[in-house]
Amino acid sequence: MIRFYLVCFLVFQFLYSNSQIPTGYYNSAQGLTGIPLKQALHNIIKNHNSVSYSSLWSYFQQTDKKANGKVWDMYSDNPNGTPPYEYTYTSDQCGSYSGEGVCYNREHSWPQSWFNSNSPMVSDLFHLYPTDGYVNGKRGDNPYGNVGSVTWTSLNGSKLGYCNFPGYTGLVFEPIDEYKGDLARTYFYMSVRYYTEDGSWLTNDMVIKSDIKDWALKNLYEWHLADTVSQKEIDRNNKVYGIQNNRNPFIDHPEYVEMVWNTILGIQNHNENVYSFKLFPNPTTDNVNISINSKIDFSSAKINIYNNLGQKVSNSIIQEKNSKIDVSYLPKGFYLVSITIDDANYFERLFIE
Repeated sequence: MIRFYLVCFLVFQFLYSNSQIPTGYYNSAQGLTGIPLKQALHNIIKNHNSVSYSSLWSYFQQTDKKANGKVWDMYSDNPNGTPPYEYTYTSDQCGSYSGEGVCYNREHSWPQSWFNSNSPMVSDLFHLYPTDGYVNGKRGDNPYGNVGSVTWTSLNGSKLGYCNFPGYTGLVFEPIDEYKGDLARTYFYMSVRYYTEDGSWLTNDMVIKSDIKDWALKNLYEWHLADTVSQKEIDRNNKVYGIQNNRNPFIDHPEYVEMVWNTILGIQNHNENVYSFKLFPNPTTDNVNISINSKIDFSSAKINIYNNLGQKVSNSIIQEKNSKIDVSYLPKGFYLVSITIDDANYFERLFIE
């Protein structure tokens, strides 16, 4: 089942991604797993351009605006229907409120009390979102998690109640399904961005400073698999990069979740799976070499290439672990190369110049 989700997950991530990841941005993370990968990603995204807390009101208009110009509030939005209410930027900014639908404010998805409201995390856009003030207050400093016994439900279906995920029974907040992956990947970002920079952070039911406790990590991982990377996240990642000059690696590379926390999640030898074959040169103009991991036994491998619309543009069979295929007939752009070996599927990106 995990393999099925991972395959779907990687395919959708590719289809919705675009070319705005800077060339070579993640080069230093290649081939790593576990703590070494966590450290490498931290080094890539640390020392971001820290903006002021007051400037978030303006930046939200770049990062969290719906197509209709309204505030994109994950605590009140209804992607499959009509939202119970919508906010207009600036004019609906909180103020006071006594119920839902009055005003929006700045939600620290990783509560600021957990890091003593210190900088730069207090204004890090990757975990700050515009949300309804009342729902934000109902969530409070409670962890995210699966709600079993419900104590309160927002107008869009977000819930507050007692957790039924194995390992924790306390009060948690559960957003609607469409935004669970967004918030899970937010937490993965925070854990890596502030790795080794969390000396003054607190320990509570969900986290040990910047480390996510095992029960919560597994719960968030389920959300991450079920709610794959959306165009909303990709666009937001690019816009925050333009402001802070760093990125959320788990939006760009969702597979990094399994690679960083493979031991806790019980995923064995995940590095071999992700790097089961290499493409070079990449980018290329005419031919690409395929090198399959020497530890994998196979008699043949099925190669499929998909364009950025998800359409299959090439298929072939190879019998050698080191092969070359002609791609000179394909237009310039990004592609997904899929290799199937004994019913196992592996993926890599290819760029044709």
